[in-house]
Amino acid sequence: MKFKKFTWLKILLLWRKLKLKGNYLNQLPIYQEARTRILLWYLALMCLFTLIAIPMIRYRLIAEVTNRVEADLREELEEFEEELIQSLLKSKIEPESEQTESERANDNIYRAFDKFISTNQAEDDNYFIAIINGSFYKTNAPFLPSEIDQDSALMQRWQEITVEEAAEIKVDDPKIGSVIYKAEPIKTTEETIGVFVVAHLSAGERGEVLNSLNIVIQVLVMMLLVASLLAWLAAGRVLAPLRNLSATVKSISESDLSQRINTQGEGEVAQLGRIFNAMMDRIETAFDTQRNFINDAGHELKTPITIIRGHLELMDTDPQSQQETVELVIDELDRMNRLVEDLVLLAKAERLDFLQIETIELTSFVTELFSKLQKLGERNWNLDNGIVLGKMTGDRQRITQAIINLANNAVQHTITDSLIVFGAKIEGDRVEFWIRDTGNGIAADEQKRIFDRFARIKNARRRSEGSGLGLAIVKTIVEAHGGAINLQSQLGIGSTFFLVFPLEFNEKQN
Repeated sequence: MKFKKFTWLKILLLWRKLKLKGNYLNQLPIYQEARTRILLWYLALMCLFTLIAIPMIRYRLIAEVTNRVEADLREELEEFEEELIQSLLKSKIEPESEQTESERANDNIYRAFDKFISTNQAEDDNYFIAIINGSFYKTNAPFLPSEIDQDSALMQRWQEITVEEAAEIKVDDPKIGSVIYKAEPIKTTEETIGVFVVAHLSAGERGEVLNSLNIVIQVLVMMLLVASLLAWLAAGRVLAPLRNLSATVKSISESDLSQRINTQGEGEVAQLGRIFNAMMDRIETAFDTQRNFINDAGHELKTPITIIRGHLELMDTDPQSQQETVELVIDELDRMNRLVEDLVLLAKAERLDFLQIETIELTSFVTELFSKLQKLGERNWNLDNGIVLGKMTGDRQRITQAIINLANNAVQHTITDSLIVFGAKIEGDRVEFWIRDTGNGIAADEQKRIFDRFARIKNARRRSEGSGLGLAIVKTIVEAHGGAINLQSQLGIGSTFFLVFPLEFNEKQN
């Protein structure tokens, strides 16, 4: 019991030491590198495979040597049997003597043993042993090792053999290793009169196997070192884009988002680099948009504040002047309030609850919209394409807001009794709304930026009373539904805005 407790205590202490060393290694900067960890894992696997392979190679080599030795022993026995048969045939041809059958058999065995041992050269570590009438008779060697000599236990065993026997006997002497033998009894019709043994000492072949195994181990160690060096270089090359990625990330700051990774190839690391570059493109665009948005919003808010402050500073005690100043301040505050509401709306566009999806019956919806549009101003309103039959899914309030924004924009850029056309139609799996006016139109170079925040066209008949966010809000609403907004405009003729929505709102795509 004490021994078991002591053993478990040693195991626990060893485990604690290894754990502490592991924690220490984890804190080393070089161990924290992916390249080092890959190399260590590679070395661990290679060492594991080597440790598994060496015993298997040793076992296979020894088995091969043993099979070859057994084949040699079997061949020697077959040659002796042929020699014995020839001796027996020769004795039958010779004239009969006065010897008994037993004496004649002994003579044949003696002759067979003598001739075979004298004419056949045994291979290294092979021994021919002849036993006649239970006693050692002859061997091919000047002397026998102590494990198989006349006084050995093996010799006594062989002298008592009555049936064919093959075995491998391990001995303590490393110079011998083990004794592999095949013993063939020689019988007459009545009894066993002799035994022929072919024995082999395996120390020589086993030594050659171990020498070969040592060479294999040395070669494996050299290959392991070379493979480790190549793995270190290969890991460095493979991980180079990651180091480039790390360096690029460190060099990126809020003031400089232009850094990108140079990616080549189609591997996982190259794909990671491209994904990172795409992410940085989106971030840079978002930062630029945010920066421009803040600058524009600041400029738009600064104007009414300046107007309010200037009038308040110049306001005198005259009641009429005070009343005019109060009305102007209220008007500017209303404009600021509309601007803030528009900014809040654009900020909400990224939220999941921006849209409240419902089924919209288009016939009543188009009629309702046209009725609301007619109240925006004294214009020649016209409903194009008549009644629309069908249904769509979307946010009724947001779509209404987008169309009213477009119509209000048309009112602001036309004069009294100008023609403004509203229409809708279904094409395939999409529904299209449009607002067409007869204003001055928009120049081609301005059409590209007309949907930007705070954008205003230069050739407007009068300055818009809005915040410059109306068309940006329209675009945000349409894109939130998975749709698109298009513009056709020609200077001096007018503009047509097309809002295209999917009939079925797909939440996964939006």
